[in-house]
Amino acid sequence: MIELRTPAEIDEMRPAGRFVASVLEATAAAAKVGVNLLELDAIAHELIRKAGAESCYIDYHPSFGASPFGKVICTSVNDAVLHGLPFDYTLKDGDLLSLDFAASVNGWVSDSAISLVVGTPRDADLRLIETTERALAAGIAAATVGNRIGDISRAIADVARAQGYSINTDFGGHGVGRTMHGDPHVPNNGRPGRGMPLKPGLVIAIEPWFLETTDRIFTDPDGWTLRSADGSRGAHSEHTVAITEQGPVVLTQRSS
Repeated sequence: MIELRTPAEIDEMRPAGRFVASVLEATAAAAKVGVNLLELDAIAHELIRKAGAESCYIDYHPSFGASPFGKVICTSVNDAVLHGLPFDYTLKDGDLLSLDFAASVNGWVSDSAISLVVGTPRDADLRLIETTERALAAGIAAATVGNRIGDISRAIADVARAQGYSINTDFGGHGVGRTMHGDPHVPNNGRPGRGMPLKPGLVIAIEPWFLETTDRIFTDPDGWTLRSADGSRGAHSEHTVAITEQGPVVLTQRSS
């Protein structure tokens, strides 16, 4: 069911957005060569505890997950692009890391993701990350009253295709509110003028993710982590966005 939020409810969602943004900033700053993925999860866990927030991940067990997730942040490295389950892995120079985090504050959820290079970057990785960020910006710009879901999807796809990336539509954006995942689905490819009309009060996560040389993925033996079929690297960017009469409002905007 698609729910529209009042302006007052959107204001109530802002603390969750600020908190999610702050955790991503803290974990991204800590992601250095020699740091373990489990350390990043521990940082996020402690920030949740201090804020009195609730994890959206730790007990999360959808149909596509092998078991409850058990951690509080997704850490996807190199050929992993989504749902990366933190494990005993120490970050190395040149690793491409995607961090995806969602939490509930006062009963409202926000969801966001960023990608970064640990240590010395490859030009191809920076291009991939920059493309996801530009695609996210294009999707947000299209999230205006009077447009449709397909307009967001097409805006994202146009940026990806201009850089030669193909697009997987198995996973994409989604509604956000009292729970992490709700209707509508927001694919990263679509036809303009198609799909649900965008109305004031709709809150969605917009999340382009691309792989360097494929659009095919498989699930890691951990039952969660999604990896590229050909071993190429992936990047992922995401914001929670409220659609208002005044234009899109990014609830998870980071300070940098």
